[in-house]
Amino acid sequence: MTLVRDEDLDFESLTIEELLGWTSSTFGDDVVLAASFQDVVMIDIVAKVIPNIKTVFIDTGSHFKETLEFVNYIKDRYSLNLIVIEPEVSAEDFPCGSGNCCKLRKVEPFNKYLKESQAKAWISGIKRVDTPERENAPIVGWDETKGLYKINPIVTWNDEDVDVYSKNNGLPQHPLVKRGYLSIGCAPTTVPVKPGETVRSGRWANMTKTECGLHI
Repeated sequence: MTLVRDEDLDFESLTIEELLGWTSSTFGDDVVLAASFQDVVMIDIVAKVIPNIKTVFIDTGSHFKETLEFVNYIKDRYSLNLIVIEPEVSAEDFPCGSGNCCKLRKVEPFNKYLKESQAKAWISGIKRVDTPERENAPIVGWDETKGLYKINPIVTWNDEDVDVYSKNNGLPQHPLVKRGYLSIGCAPTTVPVKPGETVRSGRWANMTKTECGLHI
């Protein structure tokens, strides 16, 4: 697919609203938003421009119960067009934290959904400051592994920007944040962040892993 864009369009100079407007006009209904529900910043931002976008949540079978409750609450609050996808392999066979868990229980189910839905683009909430692997992530780029375009509207933000947006817009907070969970993934491999640690230090605690594979 050839990216439909003006030759002089500079994505770095666009406001998020302009970027999402371009995304909607370019890809129409063939774009999806991937949401982990760690926070609702991307959901709130996207809902204002593309209100009925397909919002995808990957239920790995290992989420905190608080996360699943939060998903249902946000679904009702925003009247989300929510798509919940589940892996075909069990958590018992590939427990959270094992070698192929993220690949088989997260990456492959999402890739399968994108292919079957014939999506042409997907939106994520990654930021360049998240991990070293993301520091050069573009605002709009071709996702080679998935064979479609990827839009990262807040990729230039930092964690403080996310907090400020959340507070200024009165967004609901994931219930585990008050207990020190600042980067929330699957329950078996996520722990609260200690004072002085980075935001994502609670993910895959005591492991060298920093990415699940969705974004690299």
